Amino acid sequence: MSSDRTNEKRDELWEKYSKTKDLGIREQLIIEYSYLIKYIAGRLNMYLGSNVDYNDLMSYGVFGLIDAVDKFDINKGVKFETYASLRIRGSIIDSMRELDWVPRSLRQKSKQLEKVYGEIENELGRSVTDKEIAGRMGISVHEFGKLLNEVNVSVLVSLEEYMEQNYEFGGDIVSQDREAAPEKQLELAGLRDVLGEGIDCLPEKERTVITLYYYEELTLKEISSIMGVSESRISQLHTKALMRMRGKLSRHRNSLLKDA
Repeated sequence: MSSDRTNEKRDELWEKYSKTKDLGIREQLIIEYSYLIKYIAGRLNMYLGSNVDYNDLMSYGVFGLIDAVDKFDINKGVKFETYASLRIRGSIIDSMRELDWVPRSLRQKSKQLEKVYGEIENELGRSVTDKEIAGRMGISVHEFGKLLNEVNVSVLVSLEEYMEQNYEFGGDIVSQDREAAPEKQLELAGLRDVLGEGIDCLPEKERTVITLYYYEELTLKEISSIMGVSESRISQLHTKALMRMRGKLSRHRNSLLKDA
């Protein structure tokens, strides 16, 4: 089936469902967009390794898709794929939080690492090197690499929590609700600026990984092939980039609190 015909079919289903709320049509919509679950679970799986079964991620994502179909408003002028992707991703991460599968010791390591990144980069006014981080923490560069692999998952969950708790990261942003308070719109615009600046200031390799992963939507394996390094190395670069960006978000939040 062609892309145009597929879109026409989905539009027709949405029109019918918005008027009737027919459960049969609802089921058809869930089936039509089930590919989103596979895609998002596959991308999140890069963080998890053997910690969580891929099929479990798929199961968690189903709840997000169902929730998205039930709550989606076709009159908002938003693409369902965009809205549903956030719901699916959020459902998977919420389910993992409920399982409390990230050990407390790992969270502590992640917070310590974030603190060190923030302190040194504030002191030097530039991106810190692996050697400088390792030296401040009193470990070898090799041990630092192992630590990055350990905290990979924790960084993802913490960044999601930060965005959700402090900036209502979710459907409200995607919908670009024009009735939102002006101060909230300014706050969100400031957040986007901080993230943009954070990406621009990343070391070249980390910036490349972020660009290829989030903007070009390539897989870990594809990025590894392009950059000519192992998937493990790509994962480390990704973690370091998120650690730096999380530090910038944290400093941005603290400055807002001081000005409040």
